[in-house]
Amino acid sequence: MNGRIASRARRVRLAIFDVDGVLTDGTLLLAARGEAAKAFNILDGLGMKMLAQSGVQLALLSGRRSAIVSRRAKETGVTHVLQGIDDKLAAYRALLARLRLTEEQTSFMGDDLPDLPVLRRCGLALSVPNAPEVVRDNVHHVTASAGGHGAVREACELLMRAQGSLEGQLRGYLT
Repeated sequence: MNGRIASRARRVRLAIFDVDGVLTDGTLLLAARGEAAKAFNILDGLGMKMLAQSGVQLALLSGRRSAIVSRRAKETGVTHVLQGIDDKLAAYRALLARLRLTEEQTSFMGDDLPDLPVLRRCGLALSVPNAPEVVRDNVHHVTASAGGHGAVREACELLMRAQGSLEGQLRGYLT
């Protein structure tokens, strides 16, 4: 990790993630009766739990609304779930005001055009390699793994590594 990324990552107190295309691969499975299914990566879930345990608050910021996302948030230590959001920037600003945080104290991981307003303002902007070029060109770091395939785990470990908490989180597994 380069010094510029590490410096930004050290300031993060709130890690925000888009859902579709970041926590999932972006595929929406729709059943005949209208119910939707999403597939989440288990590696991402543990990464989020470890990041939360290391003292970084977690949030999900999604344009879609889904009970499945609320359930996954509860399982992974996410305390702030914002769904059905058309104006992600307004929701982001309201969350920061409520938590009394600055933009520099946040990271956001997004993958598509609706994410750009937040990506262009947060302290550490992250994306996935399968995001459109315009998105990748407007972030500080692009993960090696695609959305839904460990990208969030990479982001969580990047933050913990920069903040010096990764070793402590791994210690329990290395005994």
